[in-house]
Amino acid sequence: MADTQDRNTQSSTAQTVISIDAMGGDSGVAAVIGGMAKSARKNPNIRFIVHGDDVQIKKLLKRKPDLAARTEIRATEQVVAMDDKPSAALRRGKKSSMWATIDTVGQGDARVAVSCGNTGALMAMSMVRLRKAPGVDRPAIAILWPSANPSGYNIMLDVGADIKANAQDLLKYAIMGASYARNGMGLKRPRVGLLNVGTEEFKGRPELHEAAKLIAAVADVSDLEFIGNVEGSDIPSDRVDIIITDGFTGNVALKTGEGTARHVSKLLKRAFSHSPLSRIGALFAMTSLRRLSKQIDPRRVNGGVFLGLNGTVIKSHGSADATGVAAAIKLAFQLAQNDFAEKLTARVASGLAASKDALSNKDEASE
Repeated sequence: MADTQDRNTQSSTAQTVISIDAMGGDSGVAAVIGGMAKSARKNPNIRFIVHGDDVQIKKLLKRKPDLAARTEIRATEQVVAMDDKPSAALRRGKKSSMWATIDTVGQGDARVAVSCGNTGALMAMSMVRLRKAPGVDRPAIAILWPSANPSGYNIMLDVGADIKANAQDLLKYAIMGASYARNGMGLKRPRVGLLNVGTEEFKGRPELHEAAKLIAAVADVSDLEFIGNVEGSDIPSDRVDIIITDGFTGNVALKTGEGTARHVSKLLKRAFSHSPLSRIGALFAMTSLRRLSKQIDPRRVNGGVFLGLNGTVIKSHGSADATGVAAAIKLAFQLAQNDFAEKLTARVASGLAASKDALSNKDEASE
């Protein structure tokens, strides 16, 4: 009850508080503070509670008095390393900056938690401290994928929170993904596709067949359009807005996409530096190349959202620089402003009720 009252109080004021883990990223505290500074300059209605080494944080904030005036520092003693196992982080990390960042959301002092740290540890701590939302068995990580859609991106989930997902899990991913699309991207009725080995209804595993029926049954009440199965080639297309899959498949797709993008970038650089003529050609193509680089720059869409918890947690890329951290904070602010966590919980409840009604009607009709 206290948590709800705190959140309502924050919603009624102009200020939105974001909880930041300053210690988790590969780029150090400076990148996190830099991202906070970028966000603060663009948004006068944002405040921060930052967790970590107070000596380092205070030193960096001394150079940014405007940011310091909007930042509360909460010193912590421990740091969760990138190679720490989630179970070990849970046992030993209760005094870490990561735990404190999540705990601040659980206490109602902040609306969203942002961390560049260890993904597995962050999810494990979030599940323990915030607990799973009612009706959710497996939370999911949702990411933005560059696409041909007008927004420039599609949403895909799960990309690694859990390697398994049954039909009910995939149904909940669809409902949660649609809620994210509405609150994070402004899509009123997002198109949802189920990732499969073909678009035909008979393709894929039995749980995908069952999930397709369940998602179709809740489409109207969940304000989504179910377009059926989609293939890997549809992930960056304008045919779909949300791609639903299990965490194993989603993570493989994500890492494959990232690796392919890096490889293509290297090939382009090599091609444009091959000869004097190619270098001259690169000069003429510079504007177009910069536009392309900006469009596919992963820093500008940095932030995987943990869906299915009693609170919102955003996982920034471990190697994020100030631009990447600022992008994650921007997403955190937008979701907080839209009361995303509360809306998602309500959507899951209504979607599950609709699926039960649909299954009940189907059983009655078959008798």
